[in-house]
Amino acid sequence: MASRRGNAKTQLQSDKYSVLLPTYNERENLPLIVWLLVKYFGESGYNYEIIVIDDGSPDGTLQIAEQLQKIYGSDKIILRPRAQKLGLGTAYIHGIKHATGNFVIIMDADLSHHPKFIPQFIEKQKEGGYDLVSGTRYRGDGGVYGWDLRRKLISRGANFVTQVLLRPGASDLTGSFRLYKKEVLEKLVERCVSKGYVFQMEMIVRARQLDCTIGEVPISFVDRVYGESKLGGNEIVSFLKGLLTLFATT
Repeated sequence: MASRRGNAKTQLQSDKYSVLLPTYNERENLPLIVWLLVKYFGESGYNYEIIVIDDGSPDGTLQIAEQLQKIYGSDKIILRPRAQKLGLGTAYIHGIKHATGNFVIIMDADLSHHPKFIPQFIEKQKEGGYDLVSGTRYRGDGGVYGWDLRRKLISRGANFVTQVLLRPGASDLTGSFRLYKKEVLEKLVERCVSKGYVFQMEMIVRARQLDCTIGEVPISFVDRVYGESKLGGNEIVSFLKGLLTLFATT
């Protein structure tokens, strides 16, 4: 029994969590999200690194990230910028290549995802040995704050239609706050062809195809404090096209 406890403790100490933060024009939000990540990882005692993938932000996000690296250390803040905006999927591929953790956390850098939920993600994963843990706005005490009726209808509608057509085995398909086993995320990203708003949904669908186990943690989603939302009419059209493509090919 003592040996088993010792092995569990060794595993806990050896686990490392790489947080991927793709950014584009997030100079106001980045210092706050990094401070919160450092705070909650520090309080929980888990080993971590934060990988900032800036896509040539014209507002000086990268310069802010460089200052944060000086404050928190180059072992905790890893900068892996790209010259231009190349899409969320390729940002994750780029980030994974530089991740040294055996678990990877993806989240938005605009403060819509609160780092306080990360310890719950980690506990949930350990509890069930899940391949991925997804934050859900649509179960338990999860919810959305700061959205107008249009945004809520779009999100709810997207999830409802996806549930009916694809039966993915998860309640929140378009959310982007998740914890993955690194090797699972690598496999999923390799198989995903979608970009933009559809990408997160396809990740869950591909996970189901690979028989990955999925846990869920209720989260509160808060609309961005600074900057403009990147969801527009083109993204909605792309989502519908992507959904139909997935329905036809899965």
